[in-house]
Amino acid sequence: MKQVKPSFIGAKTLCALALMGAFSAQAQAQSSVTIYGRVVAGVDIMTNVPKNDGSGTTGTRVRSASNQWGTSMIGFKGTEDLGGGTNAFFLLESGFGSTTGGLNGTDINGTSLFNRRSYVGLSSANAGTLKLGKNLFINNDVWFLDPTGQQWIGTANLVRGRNWPGASNVIEYTTPTFGGFGATLQTSLGEAAGSFSKGGTSTKYGRKDGLSLVYQNNGLELRGIYDVVRDPNGRYTDVYDTSKELILGGTYKIDKLKLFLGYENLRAPDVNVASGAPDRVNHYWLGANYDVTSQLQLVGSVFHVNANNGNGSANLFMAGVNYFLSKRTLLYVGAGTMRNGNNANYSLEADSSTGGGKGTNQTGGYFGIAHSF
Repeated sequence: MKQVKPSFIGAKTLCALALMGAFSAQAQAQSSVTIYGRVVAGVDIMTNVPKNDGSGTTGTRVRSASNQWGTSMIGFKGTEDLGGGTNAFFLLESGFGSTTGGLNGTDINGTSLFNRRSYVGLSSANAGTLKLGKNLFINNDVWFLDPTGQQWIGTANLVRGRNWPGASNVIEYTTPTFGGFGATLQTSLGEAAGSFSKGGTSTKYGRKDGLSLVYQNNGLELRGIYDVVRDPNGRYTDVYDTSKELILGGTYKIDKLKLFLGYENLRAPDVNVASGAPDRVNHYWLGANYDVTSQLQLVGSVFHVNANNGNGSANLFMAGVNYFLSKRTLLYVGAGTMRNGNNANYSLEADSSTGGGKGTNQTGGYFGIAHSF
């Protein structure tokens, strides 16, 4: 049988293809871009919701649910290996309402194209991580302490969303982890000469600053968060909006059970107390997640708040079920009841417009599908 030798040109072509493949593999290892996201939708039911006819009466409302379990979003993120253990990265993320497809103009995300996050940064295992741009405000680390995972019946309700805003004009630094300890510092600059105006998510906010500390050891996780949000004049004039915030808490995982405990204090020393508004709020909660199987998770939590200056107290009870059809697709059910004291008017869900008035109790919940990609 005659043996055919490869030609010189063919050999060069094979070498070139091999080199191109090697360079391509190297480029892919050094730089990558990922498109990711989540779509959440379902049905929401709540009692004692104010009617829109101006009668001052309430009724039961049934509506489509968009983000009650978690935010629908789409994002783009990328990294590049700069060598020596240093990476450059970026992230662009937009939250939207799945029931309409529109940007979330009715919540903390706002109507900007990338209304949740848009930052660029550098990271190193030895030097830490630096982020510049727009990000979630540092108190969103309460997510790690929330038994519900910041659902619409969760830690945000009894502080009227104070612990989940966004932040613009951000400079953020996260330390490496040392012996289980880590820290993040963040500032959201006001960017106006002679004042604190134009910072945060809109012009009503001034400069925001915060510090988040964490300690992790086996199944134990402890966190402490302190932050301040100023009004355009640099003052603290609304306890639920422009105030000083302290969050302390921890979680402990024992086999299939994860326990949660948290405390939050809000202070607004510049509030006009003569108006009847509170200048101090104390918020407590405890809860648990239990993994019945790898697919079925049970959620339970209790929240309590007390606002001074005669603004009363309230208790919130929540129970939920998460059923994972796969790693990407989830069926969820969340139910709860808000028990307001005589002077309190908190809403069952993290939407202050749905509160039924002082002393009004609400019961309801939601169910739906969440799919991540």
